[in-house]
Amino acid sequence: MHLEPREALSRRATLIAPALATLGAILFTLAACALLVLWAGAPVGKAYAALLEGGFGSRFALTETLTRAVPLILTGLAAAVAFRAHFYNIGAEGQLYLGALAAVAVGGLHGGSGFDLPLPLLFVGMWLAAMLAGALWLALAAVLRTRLSVDEVVVTLLLNFVVLLFVSWMLDGPMKDPAAMGWPQSVVINPDLELTKLVDRSRLHTGLLIALAAAVLLWALLKFTALGFEMRAVGANREGARFAGIPVAATLIKTALISGALAGLAGAVEVAGRTSYVTLDMSPGYGYAGIVVAMLAALNPLAVVLSAIFIAGMFVGADSMSRAVGVPTYIADVIVAVSLLSMLVAMQLTRYRIRWRG
Repeated sequence: MHLEPREALSRRATLIAPALATLGAILFTLAACALLVLWAGAPVGKAYAALLEGGFGSRFALTETLTRAVPLILTGLAAAVAFRAHFYNIGAEGQLYLGALAAVAVGGLHGGSGFDLPLPLLFVGMWLAAMLAGALWLALAAVLRTRLSVDEVVVTLLLNFVVLLFVSWMLDGPMKDPAAMGWPQSVVINPDLELTKLVDRSRLHTGLLIALAAAVLLWALLKFTALGFEMRAVGANREGARFAGIPVAATLIKTALISGALAGLAGAVEVAGRTSYVTLDMSPGYGYAGIVVAMLAALNPLAVVLSAIFIAGMFVGADSMSRAVGVPTYIADVIVAVSLLSMLVAMQLTRYRIRWRG
C-alpha cells in the first residue's frame, strides 16, 4: 500500500472535498468514541442523545454552547490564518491570557488616571491593548523564525508556559485584587466596560457578534486582498512565492500580528463578556482547542464558526451525558482529540489516493 498524489481536481471537487472530509472525520470520531462509551458500560444511543440534548437541546444549553463557542471562534481564527501561511501558531493560549491581562490593565484601573479618561476612549483602549499584547507576543516567534530560522512550533508552545508564570506573578502581585480575600485574581474591570447580554437570563453576550464579525473580516481579507493572496501563496509554496517577488518574511510577520491579535481579542472578550477579571483557570484550554477548530474547518474562517459551535457543544453536552449515563466527562476531550486526528487523515486523503501493490 502506498500513497500517490491525486490528479488536478475540478473547481467543484475542490469546494466539496473539505466539507466531505470534515463530515467523514466527525462520523468516524463518533463511531470510534462509541467503543469507549460501550467500554464504560453505557448505551451508545442514549449517551449520544444526552450529549446532543445537553449541548443543543434547550434554550439554556444552546446559550451555554454559544457562550463557550465565542473564544473558540477567535482562537480558531487565530490558528486558521497562521496555518494558512504555514506559520504554526501553537501559542494562542498564552496570547489569550496576555490579551486578558492587558484588557484588565487598561479597563481595571481603580482610582487612577484610567477614570480620568472618557469612557469610550477607555473602552477602545482596552480592546486595542488586548490585541496589541497578543500580536506583539506572537511577533516575537515570527521574528525568530524569519531571522534565525527557529522553529515556531517549539517557540510558541514554550512561550505559553512563560505567559502563565507571568500571569501567576501578576495575580499574586501588582494586579492582585485586594478584595479577593487572598484568592489569586486580578482587579475587576470597570462595570461600564462590560459587554451586554444578547439573551436575558443567560451568559451569552455580544462577544458573539464580535467573533462573527472577525470571521467575516478574516474571510474577506484572505479572499479579496493582496495581503490575503500573499498569505495563501506563502502557505502553498514558500520558495515559489519568494521567486515571484512576494516578501516572505514580511508576510509571515504580518500573519503573526493578525493571528496574535485575534487570540488576544479572545482574552479581552472573555474578560469583558464573562468573567470581569483574570484568573489562572480562566481558560480551560481554548488556545489549544482552537487548533482543532481550525483544522475541522479546513482553515476556512467562515467554517470556523460552525466548527467552534460543534466543539463547544461537545464540551457543554459532556456534563449532561455524564449525569445521564455515568460516562466520564473526559469523553469530550477524547472526541476533540480523535476528531483532530481524523481530520488530518481525511485532509491527507483529499490530496492523495491509496494504491495497493501486487
